[in-house]
Amino acid sequence: MRAVMTVLVAWVSLIDGGVAWAKADESTELQLGSPAAIASGVTYRGFSLKGAHGRAYGHLLTVDLRNRRVSVDLLYAGAVGARAKVSQLADRDSAVGAVNGDFFNIAETQHPGVEATGAPVGPAVADGHALKAAVPDGQRFGPEMPSGVTTEDVFAVGTDKVARLDRLGLEGSVQTEDGELPLSGLNQYALPVDGIGAFTSAWGKTSRRRATCGTDRDRGAPCSDETYELTVRRGRVASVMGRPGRGGIAAGSVVLVGREEGARQLRKLGVGDRVDVEPRLEGRRSGALRFAIGGFPILRGGRPLSGLDAATPAVRTAAGAADHGHRLYLLALDGGASYRSGLTVAELARTMRRLGADDAFNLDGGGSSTLVTRKPGSAHSAVRNHPSGGVERAVPNGIGVFIRR
Repeated sequence: MRAVMTVLVAWVSLIDGGVAWAKADESTELQLGSPAAIASGVTYRGFSLKGAHGRAYGHLLTVDLRNRRVSVDLLYAGAVGARAKVSQLADRDSAVGAVNGDFFNIAETQHPGVEATGAPVGPAVADGHALKAAVPDGQRFGPEMPSGVTTEDVFAVGTDKVARLDRLGLEGSVQTEDGELPLSGLNQYALPVDGIGAFTSAWGKTSRRRATCGTDRDRGAPCSDETYELTVRRGRVASVMGRPGRGGIAAGSVVLVGREEGARQLRKLGVGDRVDVEPRLEGRRSGALRFAIGGFPILRGGRPLSGLDAATPAVRTAAGAADHGHRLYLLALDGGASYRSGLTVAELARTMRRLGADDAFNLDGGGSSTLVTRKPGSAHSAVRNHPSGGVERAVPNGIGVFIRR
């Protein structure tokens, strides 16, 4: 720790695992509760912080990635286009701690009749496997990103168990008998204009129509009126249809969805034609990834990024790394009626630095902010913070902490 911190807050455990806060000394900026062991290499503590808009309260998991029994991975509801509560995701995979993850396609009020997919904005990697790529910047949900950041930015942990910030771009192509077509999407709720996207069994049963709505710069722009979809099975076109459909995709099959020029190119293919689809995510930094999740960086090398919002307070969730990526921090603020002041993104970056992080990453906040832990021997996780809506929100993914027995 780079600052001397005084503990002046009384902590009272609640039946549901949350914390009741006694009156804090308003003159003290950051106050930390006593750490409590969750498992070997994993500790929990509460904290309070005096922000510009009032005192905020939060919850922090510290994870020692050097501990050979500890691992971190993506939590998700079994499909990219599916959602569940963080406590449910953690319990399903037996995580000892977790926070919510990426921003997501939560609503489609701008496209009446189009189903919201619930799919996340950025790339996702789970257990070393790429699940999805990033939507165009103009199609994202969430607060304004800092300068120089894109939807391809991720918080990740490599197979070497070192946490890092990275950027994952989609590489690959659609190989046909007549040549190569560019591939511009993988299991994502929005495709670039003129693009072709690949959907695999990891997408789930959710409608693929949303992928052809909006533009690269305007999420609310009308849906494209020129679309095409076909299914590739065992290296050949198995079926075609005029507009994106819905329903599960068989393992080993790939559904290609095109819009504008992408649709015109796919229309040239017929049933029985040979097609080879090769999507992959490529990072800017070397080394294979164990897991990756979208959001946006707010602290890099101990320095807050330029252009962070310093005006709008909100309940927030963040992940951070210290000790050359060997220590992980997972943070969620309280959002109950008594704790609504929250922090600005700029304050969140400073807080992560005060807590010890060198790199930090902003995740989805507001009603999504959730931190859970599971006591040894217990089958169910307890929600530690107070979700702003009074109950947990279903989210597409999260970061889970696991202990190998």
